[in-house]
Amino acid sequence: MKIVILTGSETRHLYFRKKLASDKRIKVLASYCESDEKSLANRMSQNAQTSRLEIQHVESRKQSEIDFFSDYIGSCEDESNPKLIKKGAINDKAFVNEIVAMNPDLLVCYGSSLIKSDLLTKFEKKFLNVHLGLSPYYRGSGTNVWPLINLEPDMVGATFMYIDAGIDTGKIIHQIRADVFLGDNPHTIGNRLIRKMTSTYAEIICSFGNLESEKQPLCEGKIYYQKDFTTEACKKLYLNFAQGMIENYLNSSKQLPYIVNNKGLIS
Repeated sequence: MKIVILTGSETRHLYFRKKLASDKRIKVLASYCESDEKSLANRMSQNAQTSRLEIQHVESRKQSEIDFFSDYIGSCEDESNPKLIKKGAINDKAFVNEIVAMNPDLLVCYGSSLIKSDLLTKFEKKFLNVHLGLSPYYRGSGTNVWPLINLEPDMVGATFMYIDAGIDTGKIIHQIRADVFLGDNPHTIGNRLIRKMTSTYAEIICSFGNLESEKQPLCEGKIYYQKDFTTEACKKLYLNFAQGMIENYLNSSKQLPYIVNNKGLIS
């Protein structure tokens, strides 16, 4: 499969594109990597109201990404053909024309800006996206943090979908839950999920012709915004871990909400 990747430029995005490009079944024609000036770390550093706890939370996430991904990044040849571009520039006509001219089989998105260009129509039904969160149960910002704040680690996951003009509103192809273990923290759960997401994405790409149309989850869900993640929310996040949320989850026998499992995936 010939693909073009639309992604970011933080450590997790670098791992993602290099890992996909290392799969011999996939040919990455180009990776458009948007700069990180609007990343969570940069937004918080520029906000005078950011608490020390929030800064420590972001620093811990950054270090965890290094711990999880840097060995692979450093040892793997880069076959992803990266192009560093400014945040939001993926919608510029020049880049759109470049992508169209390459004639990829699929566009593969993870962590890029909202697509507002002709790419939506020119690659209709051949434009894939992953949302780190389980749609439509959790929508908006921080969709894998809020389940942990709300004592719902079973709702941490990733949603693969066809991209459209909305924000995470495309038809869902497949979903995965995070693997959770005793001793985990928010960042080990999240980065282990990114590794699982990347390998699953590769199977979706290579199984594209066999993918089935699956029943969609019917739920209004919860929606959160960047402004909702306050110091109090951050305190609650870490308090939940300290008070045994993970142990309780691992020992629970409750029925989990429905998520999409595509029967056309390579097993």
